[in-house]
Amino acid sequence: MSLSCQKHLFSLEEGIHYINCATMAPNLKSVEEAGIQGILRKTQPQNITSQSFFETTEPVKNAYAKLINCPDPERIVLLPSSSYGMAIVAKNLYRKPNIRAGQEIVMVSEEFPSDVYAWEEVCINLGLKMRVVHPPASLENRGKIWNEKLLEAITSNTCLVVVSPTHWADGTSFNTEIIGQHCRSVGALLVLDGTQSIGAMPFDVQKVQPDAIINPGYKWLLGPYSAGVAYFGAFFDEGNPLERNWINRVGSEDFKNLINYQTQYRAKADRYNMGERSNFILNPMLTAAIEQINVWGVNAINNYCDELLKEPLEILQAHGYWVEEKPYRSSHLVGIRIPEHVDYQKIQAALQERKVFVSFRGQSIRLAPHLYNDMNDIDVLMDGLLKGIQ
Repeated sequence: MSLSCQKHLFSLEEGIHYINCATMAPNLKSVEEAGIQGILRKTQPQNITSQSFFETTEPVKNAYAKLINCPDPERIVLLPSSSYGMAIVAKNLYRKPNIRAGQEIVMVSEEFPSDVYAWEEVCINLGLKMRVVHPPASLENRGKIWNEKLLEAITSNTCLVVVSPTHWADGTSFNTEIIGQHCRSVGALLVLDGTQSIGAMPFDVQKVQPDAIINPGYKWLLGPYSAGVAYFGAFFDEGNPLERNWINRVGSEDFKNLINYQTQYRAKADRYNMGERSNFILNPMLTAAIEQINVWGVNAINNYCDELLKEPLEILQAHGYWVEEKPYRSSHLVGIRIPEHVDYQKIQAALQERKVFVSFRGQSIRLAPHLYNDMNDIDVLMDGLLKGIQ
């Protein structure tokens, strides 16, 4: 399926050039309307029944399961943030068979802080070490060599690998299918941060076979802030949830019997849902967002972004900007590096003058378009990037 620009479906201000979905997605009009209806729903609380507390969660789980090709929506849970999901993993790491002091948690350098801080306490408690895989010093074949170094770091002494399919700061792509195969061969768990990839980059949970995916919803899932989803595989089926709330227990649909306290959790991943998971405002918004992505198709979104940036990136390279080569960069999030001896502030000023919104992360300018961008947005971006190096 080939897509044209879908800007008419979004509530974006006219006259700006927002190429920054990696920071926060704008609202689809359908998502905005779902939120308004959710707010209005609470003005008539007599219409919210005991069944209502479960009706808002199933559509989110079903939509996300379809998005990642997961045949079992009961492996999908609702959570508020990356840190919440990573904390669940950390809490259950002690359950891994044959885990022992001295083993390593492997990740790449400059990962998002929530993917790093999660392991501080568990490393102390279990005597584990964090092994950080750095990119090569040279930019030549940087992504290829970085992928190779990551695979080399995963050994029989690895207990857990945490990686993002698309690096949040510079768009480097890591081959999660190969990483998954390697993790299974050495008995390591694999946890993915899907924040900057799932929804805009093709992904198949059955091919990668991760043990968990943590996926906040406000970026490439096009959903609201503080609403996200996660996938938990079989390793977590009998694990310990981060909180012990009522709705994750067997029989919680039967409100009149809630005082008959239950020790048994609901099946599979359901024990890991956050408290107040039934959010009557955010859940319909996230459902509307993911369902729209499923209608468009992730491949079509990815191809649109690729075509939008293909020629502009070649022009930038010709003018001294550095761009990672495929297949080691994503199509929807591209980190470009400025030519030597050029002042970042001059480029920032040129972009601000043109009302171009991108983000600066580490050594990279992060370009993150979506279907609401057209070639006019990219032309104005290019004008600012080229003007800024003159």
